[in-house]
Amino acid sequence: QDVATSTDGTTAVLDRLKDKNITLLDQNGNVVGTLPLEGDAVGETGGITGVFMDGDDVYVEREHGPLVKVGNKDGSAAEEQEELPGRPSRDGTLLLSAGIVEASTGRIFVSAIQRSTRDHLFTREIRLDDAAMYLVLLDSDKQGTIYVAVVIGTPDPPPGDVRVQLVCLEPSQGVPTGGAYLPANTLPDETFRDLVVLDEGGVVYAERTEAGITYRVYHCS
Repeated sequence: QDVATSTDGTTAVLDRLKDKNITLLDQNGNVVGTLPLEGDAVGETGGITGVFMDGDDVYVEREHGPLVKVGNKDGSAAEEQEELPGRPSRDGTLLLSAGIVEASTGRIFVSAIQRSTRDHLFTREIRLDDAAMYLVLLDSDKQGTIYVAVVIGTPDPPPGDVRVQLVCLEPSQGVPTGGAYLPANTLPDETFRDLVVLDEGGVVYAERTEAGITYRVYHCS
């Protein structure tokens, strides 16, 4: 139900419901190992909301909250299930979290913790242009810029009036530096991730229509 890739091309594929494990593939698609999703820190596997790779380590996210280390990219299970209070930023300096404060008024928050010291750096409230339905992206690029994207609008009556609002924040205080609007994907197809942040900046978005999938790059402006 999710996929993540490390800098050397190793890919982690999450199956939280059937096999309840993570399959690790090398850059040629060969299976190099599996990591079981078990342990008190992981809890019920149905509550896992993502898989993440940070250096050699593989983490799962528990109910949009802390990340739990489950093993190494070579397939060895973690001896201790270390927890991180947020998603690691690409530049290695921050741990990021985000959530909805009040959906009807489009209020969300983005929070950052200094990874080296675990000191709180900032919590920034952002007011979107419409009601917030759900978050679809929280990540950063190699320069530290933070990206958060939320599906906003009114879903009823179907297909509703919905779109994706992308907001970029600078990493020291969380001040918004720009944004963009993307068309919402309203087809019933299930996908792993429609949005991916590029190391050099910008977001690749898989726009799904009846005619197929088109990949477009969006930048905050």
